[in-house]
Amino acid sequence: MKITLAQQNYHIGNFESNTAKIIAAIESAKAEGSDLILFSEMSVCGYPARDFVEFDDFIDQCYKAIDTIRMHADTIGVLIGSPARNKGHKGKSLFNAAFFLYEQEIKAEIHKTLLPTYDVFDEYRYFEPAFEWNIVPFKGKKLAVTICEDIWNMGDNPLYRICPMDILMEQQPDIMLNLSASPFDYTHDEDRKSVIKANVQKYGIPMFYCNAVGSQTEIVFDGASLIFDKHANLCAALPMFREAAATVTVLEDGTMDAPVLEPASRVPDKELAPVTLEPALNIAQVYEALISGIKDYFSKMGFQKAILGSSGGIDSAVTLALACDALGREQVRAILMPSPYSTEHSVDDAVQLSKNLGNPYDIIRIDEVYNSFLHTLEPLFNGLPFSLAEENIQSRSRGNLLMAIANKFNYILLNTSNKSELATGYGTLYGDMAGGLGVLGDCYKLQVYELAAYINRNEERIPAHIITKPPSAELRPGQKDSDSLPDYNMLDQVLYQYIERRMGPAEIKMMGYDAALTDRTLKMVNSNEYKRNQFCPIIRISPKAFGVGRRMPIVGKYLV
Repeated sequence: MKITLAQQNYHIGNFESNTAKIIAAIESAKAEGSDLILFSEMSVCGYPARDFVEFDDFIDQCYKAIDTIRMHADTIGVLIGSPARNKGHKGKSLFNAAFFLYEQEIKAEIHKTLLPTYDVFDEYRYFEPAFEWNIVPFKGKKLAVTICEDIWNMGDNPLYRICPMDILMEQQPDIMLNLSASPFDYTHDEDRKSVIKANVQKYGIPMFYCNAVGSQTEIVFDGASLIFDKHANLCAALPMFREAAATVTVLEDGTMDAPVLEPASRVPDKELAPVTLEPALNIAQVYEALISGIKDYFSKMGFQKAILGSSGGIDSAVTLALACDALGREQVRAILMPSPYSTEHSVDDAVQLSKNLGNPYDIIRIDEVYNSFLHTLEPLFNGLPFSLAEENIQSRSRGNLLMAIANKFNYILLNTSNKSELATGYGTLYGDMAGGLGVLGDCYKLQVYELAAYINRNEERIPAHIITKPPSAELRPGQKDSDSLPDYNMLDQVLYQYIERRMGPAEIKMMGYDAALTDRTLKMVNSNEYKRNQFCPIIRISPKAFGVGRRMPIVGKYLV
């Protein structure tokens, strides 16, 4: 059987575009003589559609799109993903479903069984789990069709009480097909391969796995769709972070008419779960994920141009370089806003950065704006000593200027805050925390330095002095990040244990981390939840990002 995987980038709720992409891939697969084409989870409407699925009109449009697509499924089998109405009298009103189309008819409707409700997923909010499990007969073969999470209930500690493939194996299927929307994080490429390998080894039949690609606000889908033969050899792998298709013939004996790219012995056996933060881990993938996140956010929102504050620091430099790579250097405007406490070398560094990257930039001094605020507040401040209030006035002045320019010229403001700063509250609400998209908000400071090194891998695009100088917000004379925060080499490791690995203070101290540092760090994290709750969307690149994947109470007392 000749099977095509169509790895595509969908736009949530853009039924016209999504349908056109699907039909184009079907026609291409027919021209290749494919028997079957497989698309990703929720391909009709895009994933995750979230509360859009609560609108009857949205579901009606899904069905209309399916009707349009099935007219092209004449000589070829087509598997697409969409919400489906629950026609029964019990349970939620929708299923997360796959529709099998052939001979211009809906031949089968397969429902997802395992509904993830953790991290960025909230599927049980919307969908009912499957009630029944049946193979799909097609051209003399029995197809076991599953949807994303349905194949992940493996290992020694399964999350769910049943495994759909265990039930489907009773009907002796020949091939496993999985429609997926599995998000990227810097450990997930290895995780995915290990899970698919485990399925193939357990059930002894080949698997075709089609994953979504492209970014949906915070969540980045990396594609990397896979084809394994019955011996768990990897026989085809689609590229990460771009649309692609692959056609492979599965033979009668469960092997593939394709070369083995990676023998089973070399495919990972277990998920990747680093015990400590490894800043350079899969940094090239992190770079590509951030590029995808920026590019799709702008294109799907209908924007073309970005603006950001360029301070001469490492975070704004990396953000600017990423934006130039994603959008084109002419589309990214850097605004340098020195204050009375900005050093000349920082201004020079920011200018040199823009010259290296070739993006437009402007210098707007904020001395007069800042002094005007101080003069206005003088009767209230009444000679009180310089404090955080005066520091934050500078940051908020810059935020106001950036937003004014963004409004005037139809830009999106990119936020440059990193995960270390967001975790500890080292940022100013409505100042340097302003923006439409958080580019580095899921990258610890140590990872930002690794990104800078990666960006400079072929030539010095980010000036060396930006990378080597001590980081500083420059909001008071001689200020350094180290005045307010522990050294990033230790801070980021403690943050990683608490945020990514969910370790408590006693566990972290048992690992050898300083007790006072641990207590101080965890208190900063929990006491600054109110700030993060007001932050813009963050491009997710880690297994546990701030935002939709981490939901904490603001007024909680734990560790505060």
